[in-house]
Amino acid sequence: MRIDILTLFPEMFEAVLKESIIGRAVEKQLFELKFHNIRDYSDNKHKKVDDYPYGGGLGMIMQCQPIFDAVEAIKAEIGEKPHIVLMSPQGRTFDQSKAEELSCYKNITIICGHYEGIDERVTEALVDEEISIGDFVLTGGEIAAMAVVDATCRLIPGVLKEDASYTVESFNEGLLEYPQYTRPPEFKGMPVPEVLLSGHHDNIEKWRRYQALKRTYERRPDLLDHAEMSKEDLKVLDKIKEECK
Repeated sequence: MRIDILTLFPEMFEAVLKESIIGRAVEKQLFELKFHNIRDYSDNKHKKVDDYPYGGGLGMIMQCQPIFDAVEAIKAEIGEKPHIVLMSPQGRTFDQSKAEELSCYKNITIICGHYEGIDERVTEALVDEEISIGDFVLTGGEIAAMAVVDATCRLIPGVLKEDASYTVESFNEGLLEYPQYTRPPEFKGMPVPEVLLSGHHDNIEKWRRYQALKRTYERRPDLLDHAEMSKEDLKVLDKIKEECK
């Protein structure tokens, strides 16, 4: 996989995505990350990339030309049109299923907006989908794009030490993850649940499933409408509901 990111601030990505798990995966060439400064593609002698909105209004709008030319340069380099994503508060809210979907693409280009937005013609002519990370507004699309890249790339085979590890994390089956503990077995009067120290794997799995269902019911009940649950899960959930009354 290759991900190209169009941004006015490529140095922001260098500081975040070239560290830790994602950074090591790039070093191992499990996928490619390319950062493009949109100003480099401006045909303005001052490298200007924005202008006032037609019809009046506050703020500045990012212009078409630099973004169109940047996308054309990427297409020429990879030999095909990438799947183009615009980070936008108007887009579909990003979730784990979208991360899994994006992880299957060979080439993705992410456009990070700034100022008061991007000329609508970019969206109409270039963008395949708009993605939001929530119902709030950021100063630019960079932070949102980092979240999308991290969540997507960690699903690529070989990125995590154990490919199976992400399958038990929050949202993978539509449920929140169960509580986790490590040494010491007791800290400031707070003990680790005995079942986790028992070595009885069946009981541990039952406890974890119960906790995942309970945590989801208490914190994100909206997820239960679409979660993958067995008949036994549904019985356990009914018990949890009774206990929480």
